[in-house]
Amino acid sequence: MKKITAAALISVLAIGTIGSFAMAEEDTTITVAASATPHSEILEKAAPLLEEKGYTLEVTVFDDYVQPNEVVESGEFDANYFQHIPYLNSFNEEKGTHLVNAGGIHYEPFGIYPGTKSSLDDIADGDTIAVPNDTTNEARALLLLQDNGIITLKEGVGLEATVNDIEAYNYDIEIVELAAEQVARVVDETSYVVLNGNYALEAGFSVGKDSLAHEESDSEAAKTYVNVIAVYEGNEELPKIQALVEVLKSDEIVNFINETYDGAVIPFVD
Repeated sequence: MKKITAAALISVLAIGTIGSFAMAEEDTTITVAASATPHSEILEKAAPLLEEKGYTLEVTVFDDYVQPNEVVESGEFDANYFQHIPYLNSFNEEKGTHLVNAGGIHYEPFGIYPGTKSSLDDIADGDTIAVPNDTTNEARALLLLQDNGIITLKEGVGLEATVNDIEAYNYDIEIVELAAEQVARVVDETSYVVLNGNYALEAGFSVGKDSLAHEESDSEAAKTYVNVIAVYEGNEELPKIQALVEVLKSDEIVNFINETYDGAVIPFVD
């Protein structure tokens, strides 16, 4: 009986040891769903720094704003890096998901960019302006158009603004609403486009050189829309998630962002 018990105990210990090794190995791999630019590029720069801490970073690039949240909600990925807090909150409310901000990394000034016209001085009746159609990004685009005298919004609508909240068109223009990832693709078809920072970069635009107008880096809007590492609620305290955020806020990554993106991406300081 003692021999059987001992054998059984050894077997249990062996299984437990294997399980511990498997868990340890799993805990050192960080899977992140990200937009291509600048998010995956920043993560690529962070990978060697995480390796020094004992973590392997695996990044998968998505070209939309829905799947990255769905794969974190389902547990398929540990985190995502593509969105700002208003969009995260809106997504949770609309989809019933349980995602939280694990750390703010950067923000991207919104800009108005040339389409078929190269200056806002040339805006005229009949022009078209393409904007993102998702809730938070559309409001941001409309506020920027208002700041540049193109439209007037109803008082107090702020970050909830939609085209239905346009009180007056100061020019007889048409606002063309498109999915955020589609806006840059109509530069040859519309007079102007209003782009998120990452899609501007993907389209080859520079905020400093190409935008006709943009949010100032110290504006409340820019800081409201800080891009974050998002995780399933409760996972923000996991050591590997804290390591990921720590590296992304390190001096090495801050310097990389400042040197690479010509003001289109600005490190967020808490």
